[in-house]
Amino acid sequence: MGWMAEYRHSAHAVFDLKYHLVWCTKYRYKILKGRGAVSPDHIHLQLSAPPILAPAKLAQYIKGRSSRHLQAEFPDLRKRYWGQHMWARWYFCATVGAVDEATIKAYIENQTWDEDEEGFKITAPTEP
Repeated sequence: MGWMAEYRHSAHAVFDLKYHLVWCTKYRYKILKGRGAVSPDHIHLQLSAPPILAPAKLAQYIKGRSSRHLQAEFPDLRKRYWGQHMWARWYFCATVGAVDEATIKAYIENQTWDEDEEGFKITAPTEP
């Protein structure tokens, strides 16, 4: 059964779930060193997760842990954010294949972020 090799396994499931996950720094501060999937004010990840882990929990966990680790390692971040998370509340998540990387990049570059709003809208990039 060669097709099984392409899938991950848990006790009760066979799965292949991959996500694009994107989030910005709070207030869009350009505090990150741009490299690969990291830009000065946002992070773009592609990751795989088991079906028991909801994308919302995944985003909450990664954002929370990374915020704590970065602020512990870089004291200037603690001064800037005064004990708050360094990430904005929102995040963008799409299954791989539903939205390609160019669309996500265009979305980030063209979207305006409002920290006071609970949600945000998905907008497709306009054709030139």
